[in-house]
Amino acid sequence: MRAHLGRLLLSLLLILPVAACQARPEAMRMVPAASLPQEARDTLALIRKGGPFPYRKDGAVFGNFEGRLPARPRGHYREYTVPTPGARDRGARRIVAGSGNTGDPRTSGEYYYSDDHYRSFRKIRP
Repeated sequence: MRAHLGRLLLSLLLILPVAACQARPEAMRMVPAASLPQEARDTLALIRKGGPFPYRKDGAVFGNFEGRLPARPRGHYREYTVPTPGARDRGARRIVAGSGNTGDPRTSGEYYYSDDHYRSFRKIRP
């Protein structure tokens, strides 16, 4: 019994710091679309237009495995690359679009910006 409690306490000590570091979706910072980098505003315009997108992975399902966005069914979120000037690859910047009430990222109004490859998000205000 004592060994079982010890393992349980150790598990909690290992898990709690990780959970505490993750941003709660309901406490997410907001960012006005107008204050995003020009490349992000261009990507947002492409999403609303339905493309065409410059990267093969644009429009792929974003799994939200870290839980940094509000919990939704799989397939609700789609990811889009925000080009980074001078980067040799896709870079770290992304917009994640939810399908919202409309079921369509073009018209949902549910957009999130990450400039650190999904470690943090800011909800985009129109």
